[in-house]
Amino acid sequence: MPPAILPTIAVTSGEPAGIGPEICLRLFERALGTLPAHLLVLADRELMAERAQVVNFHGQLRDWTPGLPAAPGTLDILHSPLVITSHPGQLDPANSPYVLHLLDRAIEGCRSGAFAAMVTAPVHKGVINDAGVGFTGHTEYLAEKTATPRVVMMLVGGGLRVALATTHLPLKDVSAAVTQESLEQTLRILHADLGRKYGISSPRILVAGLNPHAGEGGYLGREEIEVITPVLDRLRAEGMALIGPLPADTMFTPPLLAQGDCVLAMYHDQGLTALKYASFGNGINVTLGLPIIRTSVDHGTALELAGTGRADPGSLFVAVDQAIEMVQRAGLSR
Repeated sequence: MPPAILPTIAVTSGEPAGIGPEICLRLFERALGTLPAHLLVLADRELMAERAQVVNFHGQLRDWTPGLPAAPGTLDILHSPLVITSHPGQLDPANSPYVLHLLDRAIEGCRSGAFAAMVTAPVHKGVINDAGVGFTGHTEYLAEKTATPRVVMMLVGGGLRVALATTHLPLKDVSAAVTQESLEQTLRILHADLGRKYGISSPRILVAGLNPHAGEGGYLGREEIEVITPVLDRLRAEGMALIGPLPADTMFTPPLLAQGDCVLAMYHDQGLTALKYASFGNGINVTLGLPIIRTSVDHGTALELAGTGRADPGSLFVAVDQAIEMVQRAGLSR
């Protein structure tokens, strides 16, 4: 019988001056025939060969072509050339088009069915903006490139799933961004993808308030009364299991967490401070609502570690593992 066709997982190597190339090389530790997937790293071939010496890489780097089966002891590279030579820890805006091309190529492959999922190593938002490209993050970029009107950022780790009603916004803009329409859309996406991607048939979602003490009955703000509660009541009437709005300072206590499958926080640091404390080094980012499967590390480029071989690949390993699980749940074969 011919060997089974393994799903191809595209892993973008991210900012070349950061730790992305090195942690992608460490995937070799997971790619020795033990995974039910073919891992493909999108990167500059020469860059990966240089960084391979840093991480004491003992395998073979091979140029990938469509249809090429996985091989023991081999990490496949889909070559994309750097604009200029990259040095560990030294950002250069000239390579920003390269970083974005890696993302575009992975998105294209996922949309065409050539790749079953994409996993992203960290990029550096600042240097991309320095290149004259407005870039607020992977999540927003993927939404734009797939023409998805709304996506939801969810981080997973430490036994927690934490989704965000708003993502990379200044704190002063959060209240205006939390509208009944946006919150309802977020909850619908979250509810649906907890079923599709995690197999939770009737997800229970803990919903945070925006203000201290969830508004204290209106004395500390009226967003809970005028925005959040009406949406929760409307969706509960449709059968969704929604608990809240809850005071954020007690929402992450064990008795409350035991009642839910996921937390929805109103803004970035409200939810992610607790999650990163619980899962530092092994948390991941999942983009919900996309027409493709995408997971990511939950950390940055760590320029100070680039070129040292000391970067921890744990988050990338988890991101790959969860992408494979989602592919299997979705029944995708390529």
